[in-house]
Amino acid sequence: MKESLDQKRARFAWGKVQGQSSDYTKLAKGAPALIMQSGLMPILAYLRDKGKAHHAALLSHLCEWMYEQFKGRISSAEFPIVMSALMGNASGDAAEHARFYQQATGETLSLLRWIRQFAPAAHGEGGGRDV
Repeated sequence: MKESLDQKRARFAWGKVQGQSSDYTKLAKGAPALIMQSGLMPILAYLRDKGKAHHAALLSHLCEWMYEQFKGRISSAEFPIVMSALMGNASGDAAEHARFYQQATGETLSLLRWIRQFAPAAHGEGGGRDV
């Protein structure tokens, strides 16, 4: 049976959170709210600007995932390439670009859901909720 997109997200997230710090976990937990408040591109720029290891790691993971999911629109996982693709082409179809930006934002939030769940478990943080 073929792996679902959600299973691919989980596998990717689990691999990326291995060996990350508690600072990475805290950042990943807050990232969805930041994206919802400010937008995807400003948060990617923020992660790049901060320059600390955990910011760089999360930025790299998000850019790599977007590249994997949108190879037709994004030609590399490098930050400037991802940002250019998200910025769009001034002569392109604005409605189509808006759909792509929303799709990229949704995909990033979906990946972050897995990263947020897996990061504490990957380095033994407690604090899980009792069910």
